[in-house]
Amino acid sequence: MRTGKLKTNNGCLAWLILGPSLLGFSLFYLLPFVTGFYYSLVDSPINGTFVGLHNYGALLKNPSFFLALANTAKFTLICVPLNMILSLGVALLLNQKLQGRNLFRTIMITPLVVPVASVVLVWQAFFDLNGVLNSLIHALGYPPVDWMKTNWSRVVILVVYLWKNIGYSVILFLAGLQNIPAEYYEAARIDGASRRQEFFRITLVYLTPTTFFVFVISIINSFKVFRETYLISGEYPHNSIYMLQHYMNNMFMALDYQKLTSAAFIMAAFIVAVVLLLFIVERKITNMIN
Repeated sequence: MRTGKLKTNNGCLAWLILGPSLLGFSLFYLLPFVTGFYYSLVDSPINGTFVGLHNYGALLKNPSFFLALANTAKFTLICVPLNMILSLGVALLLNQKLQGRNLFRTIMITPLVVPVASVVLVWQAFFDLNGVLNSLIHALGYPPVDWMKTNWSRVVILVVYLWKNIGYSVILFLAGLQNIPAEYYEAARIDGASRRQEFFRITLVYLTPTTFFVFVISIINSFKVFRETYLISGEYPHNSIYMLQHYMNNMFMALDYQKLTSAAFIMAAFIVAVVLLLFIVERKITNMIN
C-alpha cells in the first residue's frame, strides 16, 4: 500500500512540476501551431470554408514565393558550409597552445551577446551608400557602391551571418576537439601517421556528433537571418535577398493568413525533412564508426 501511495504522490508531484511548462507550451506553441494549420486549409480566417490543399497549390504558383524560396535555399547552401569550414578551422587553431588564444576566444563569442539592433546599426554604418566602406573606396579613387541595392547585398548578409554565428560554432567544435583522447594522436604518430591522416581518420571521425549538431544549428540559424536582413534593408529588399521570411512578413502585413500559414508550414516541413535526413545519415556514420 505504501508503494502505491508513493507512486501516486510522485505522479502528482511530477504533474505539479511539469504543469506550468506544459501549459505554456500548449498556449504559446501547440495552440498557435494547430490554429495556423487550420488557417492554411480554409479560404478565410473568419467563418472560412474548408478548401483542403488549395492554398498550398496557389502558393506554389506564386512567383514571389518561388523567388523567396530560391533565395533562401541559395543562401543556406552557401552560408552553412562556409560557417562549418571556417568555424572548424578556427577551432583547430584555438585548440593549439598559442599565445593570446584566451583573448581570441573571448573575441569570437562577443557577437553572441551583442543585441541584434546594435549589430544592425554597425553594419548599416559600414555598408551604407555614404558609409565607412564607400568612404575607403572613394579615397582609393573608385566610385561608391550601393551595396544593399545590388547583388552585393547577398554578400553583405552572408558576412553578417558568419560574423554572428561562427563564434557559437567554434565553441561547439572546441568542446568536441577537447573530448578526443590525446592517446589516439600519440598512437597514430607512433605508427607513422601524417597530420593529414590524423585529421581525416581521427579528428573528423570523432567529431561526427558535433559536426552533425553544428550542421543542424547552422541550417536553423540561416533561416533566422531575416532579422538582420529586415532591419538593414527593410520590407522589400533587393531581389537577391528576398527571403521566405520577407514573403511571410508581407503576407502578415496584408492580413493574408492563408498564404502566410501555407508558406510557414512548407518551410517547417522542409526543415523537418532535412533534419530527419541528417539524423539518418548521422546514425549510419555512427554505426560504421562503432
